[in-house]
Amino acid sequence: MPVLNTDELFQRMVTSLDCLPCLIRQTVSIIKKTTEDPKQQTLLMKSILQQAGTLDLDQPPPKVAQLIHQLIQQKTGVMDLYQDEKRSQNAMALAWLPEMSRRIQAAKDPFQLALRLAIAGNVIDCGVTDEISEEEVAAALENALLEPIHGDLEAFRRALQSARRVLYLADNAGEIVFDRLLIEQIGCKKVTLVVRGEEILNDVTRCDVQAVGLDQIVEVIDNGSGIPGTLLEDCSAAFRKRFAEAELIISKGQGNYETLSGVPANIFFLFKAKCSVIAGRAGVPMGTHVLLHSSVETPV
Repeated sequence: MPVLNTDELFQRMVTSLDCLPCLIRQTVSIIKKTTEDPKQQTLLMKSILQQAGTLDLDQPPPKVAQLIHQLIQQKTGVMDLYQDEKRSQNAMALAWLPEMSRRIQAAKDPFQLALRLAIAGNVIDCGVTDEISEEEVAAALENALLEPIHGDLEAFRRALQSARRVLYLADNAGEIVFDRLLIEQIGCKKVTLVVRGEEILNDVTRCDVQAVGLDQIVEVIDNGSGIPGTLLEDCSAAFRKRFAEAELIISKGQGNYETLSGVPANIFFLFKAKCSVIAGRAGVPMGTHVLLHSSVETPV
């Protein structure tokens, strides 16, 4: 496990502070889900903020998000706070699947289109906003046909062709349906799909994979963690072993990028830059469709 130096620890703390507005927005949103009583909402918010004030901000923001969610779960007794959103997002994405599959089959470069759609699906992210309309998803998918990918597509293609086994780190519900399009292009037999071990935001768990039928075509494992990212020290020993042995890792989403960039492994990060902190770290403008390789901190 790499040891962080003082500069890296300081940068983590600064990043956590920059992400606090997003974490507070998430907290308010979740509290509103658990009760419609304004007095109860106020009491919950005060209690959670008091306890959140003791949190260690030198940890990565996804870890801080996990701790805040655990506080809310303890206070409310509600474990799956985004169950309804995930169900709706999976259904919405499944409705688009036949049309997107048809377009891929008819495309001049099916792999490139599948990659574009997989990245576009990253717009379905309750860590950024709870209000994700069908119109927004439709626009993201249409824009994917024209939006440039910031990275080396051919290097990614070559890496996949030479790899015998691929570890695919999933991100969000709904998005997972569009990941399926890319997994089918890679080859289902050589892909192992990784989901979260516990409920957090609208992140993918085994239940979501089963809901969209992905467990029928690809091996599925969980990472043993409830962080909206992949913080290796928080993951199970079984997952860390699979991670260390992986020839090639595909990492979907900002949370996975935030927790795994800099980790010595052969990782390709795929995400849409939806946060100014992550966009700045990746060196790209907001809204960019990103393809990054782990060996560099700027697009290959």
